Amino acid sequence: MVPAHAQSTAPRNAHAALPEVVVSGSRQEQAADELPLSYDVINANTLSNQQSRNLREALENLPNTSVKRSPARFSVGGATASAGRDGNVGINIRGLGGNRVLLMTDGVRMPRSYAFRTTTFDREYLSLELLKRIEVVRGPASALYGSDGMAGLVNFITHEPADFLAVGKGETPKTLGGRIAAGWSGDDNGHTLAGTVAGQASDTLQWMLTATTRGAHAMDNMGTNHEPNLNRTRPNPQDDRDNAVLGKIVLRPHATQRHVFTLEHVQKKSDVDLLSSRNPLPLRGTPAQIAGAIVDEYSSRSMERNRLTWDARFGLGTDWADHVRTVVAYQDAQSRQVGTSVRNTLPLRVRDNSYGESTWQAGVQADKILRSGGWAHKITYGLDHVRSDISNLYTGLAPLPPEVFPLKRFPDTRETTSALYVQDESVHGNWSLTPGLRFDHFSLDVTSQAGFYPPAKQPGQSLSGSALSPKIGVLYRATEQWSVFGQYAAGFRAPDAGQVNGYYENAAEQVIIIPNPDLRPEKSRGVELGVRGRLDRLSLDAAVFGSHYSNLIMDTVLIRGTGTAADPRIFQTINTERARITGFELKGQYDWGRVAGGRLVTPFSYGKARGVNRATGKPINSVDPAQLALGVQYDTAAWGLRLDMRHHAAKTAKDIDSASSVKPPNTQFTVPSATTLDVSAQWRLRKDLRLNFAVHNLTNRKYWLWPDVYGLAASSTTNDAYTQPGRSVHVSLVKDF
Repeated sequence: MVPAHAQSTAPRNAHAALPEVVVSGSRQEQAADELPLSYDVINANTLSNQQSRNLREALENLPNTSVKRSPARFSVGGATASAGRDGNVGINIRGLGGNRVLLMTDGVRMPRSYAFRTTTFDREYLSLELLKRIEVVRGPASALYGSDGMAGLVNFITHEPADFLAVGKGETPKTLGGRIAAGWSGDDNGHTLAGTVAGQASDTLQWMLTATTRGAHAMDNMGTNHEPNLNRTRPNPQDDRDNAVLGKIVLRPHATQRHVFTLEHVQKKSDVDLLSSRNPLPLRGTPAQIAGAIVDEYSSRSMERNRLTWDARFGLGTDWADHVRTVVAYQDAQSRQVGTSVRNTLPLRVRDNSYGESTWQAGVQADKILRSGGWAHKITYGLDHVRSDISNLYTGLAPLPPEVFPLKRFPDTRETTSALYVQDESVHGNWSLTPGLRFDHFSLDVTSQAGFYPPAKQPGQSLSGSALSPKIGVLYRATEQWSVFGQYAAGFRAPDAGQVNGYYENAAEQVIIIPNPDLRPEKSRGVELGVRGRLDRLSLDAAVFGSHYSNLIMDTVLIRGTGTAADPRIFQTINTERARITGFELKGQYDWGRVAGGRLVTPFSYGKARGVNRATGKPINSVDPAQLALGVQYDTAAWGLRLDMRHHAAKTAKDIDSASSVKPPNTQFTVPSATTLDVSAQWRLRKDLRLNFAVHNLTNRKYWLWPDVYGLAASSTTNDAYTQPGRSVHVSLVKDF
């Protein structure tokens, strides 16, 4: 951080005794309140105390932020329903999500999601037990991080040995430390066990090893139909098994050097008995329908991510750089889905689909502080290079004509991005001005046509392009307690391999999906204005924002055809939409002070957004309804109690473009408003031992969340299958040593 900041009127209050530090807002450690943008930080204590098991629970109190999590309800050989899937496809920030939000772990890009018909490979290659904190940056982030940062970014920061070796003032330094945690959740009958051990091998070497395991069943809902067929609304029988390992070595050979070597392994597996796809008995219909009726169906999904990273920092003190950071990482991610359909008299149908990304990422970043007159400048500049080899394979039994297994939906592809970036954080008195610029060159190069062409009618095509992403941020420290900030930033997302070269043909449905090698990058331009208050009792952040999006890529759009043998329906992924999303966010905490020997605080957040398709005037369906989160937390030295209320506004017909979510004449299922209550308690049995207990959905409210039901028809009789869990109990025990 620029030393001139030390002279600024930083807030001094109980909430900011230790200023929160983030890295994602400027690519280096910086006091969060000095950033001219909106951010959120969820630390490890919050994740542990609220017993978060997945991304949705970790981010549920953030304004204008959501995570899709739908039940495993699909047919192995059927068409994709937007809501009929399992897993978390990605995070939605301010109305856009999926691959339009950049996800990183320790600054290393995470794999994208990929979906085709009933095959969906999601992005949650994560174990929250490995995380020190989660950093969320709202708004376009491509000026620092490049492609995919259209709507924002989320950076998952993993633990380091020092987190478990730290001691209080005057205590004997630790040479060995760690943590053991165990938990149980009632809404999925899940069991979690995590253990960490860290050590100080010498004055220059620290090490750490963390291992976690979790077993669970299907997430509960408030459906009531237990029939083992299409009418079922209760969850399908499901077994989930997650395992993760994180190892780190931190080496400090010199006072000006720091090297971190990281090994991360995450593995997830889920087996589902798809009772909800069976045909009801007795079988009815034409002879062909009876012959092909589903009498049993099941699916197995697995995903694995392995990462090796070397992260080095050097103090140089030269004319061109004060510090240099180098990062080299290799990451391999593989996902597989196997589905089996037992049909009445027709042969067994099997779909064995896989998707993989193997990525090398390298970066060099330098910073330099310069002073001129009353100005202090911290210039950050560097280059990034990312190369990903992307593959897919579809095989199995009984393919639909004219397809023959094995085949590939798109050819093996190498995606490469090289970028140069620069940022100047300039400080003059109470003003900070932060311009930045990044140039990206990207290419998608087909490395092999094997398995794709043939059977595709034409070979896969390569594509390349470039993008220039500017930004400028301003921060004014008006008083000791108040600051005002604003930012303009641009973002972009390059098309991916599946969008450029995806091909599919189904003679029975008279459907053909053709490639589009002329796709252009999606672009975004965002503006936000905000204010921060850090008073003795009140901590407050408020912001208004507006983002314009162009060249939005729409997957599988019908471009011609009537669906006959002579005139099949032709679908293609195209650049089509221009959109505008506006909204505001409010969050903070009020400290009521000491009450009956304890401290009473009220955290709160509220966010609301509205999106418009500028080409049609219709609403943007990906924009979430408004949400209010309001809590009351009471803490003493020995125990704490917290009550959380969340109000989800309705998603009504006027807020939905029904024609783009379900096939006419159907209309989209609308979501009524709902208010839920959670209560939690913590007993600090000893300084190093705490017990957490919580009851979620205390009033047993039946409700739906919009991200989970997008694509459901209002006329469906099974929409209760997408309700959230009713009342459930959660408990965990955490021991530090």
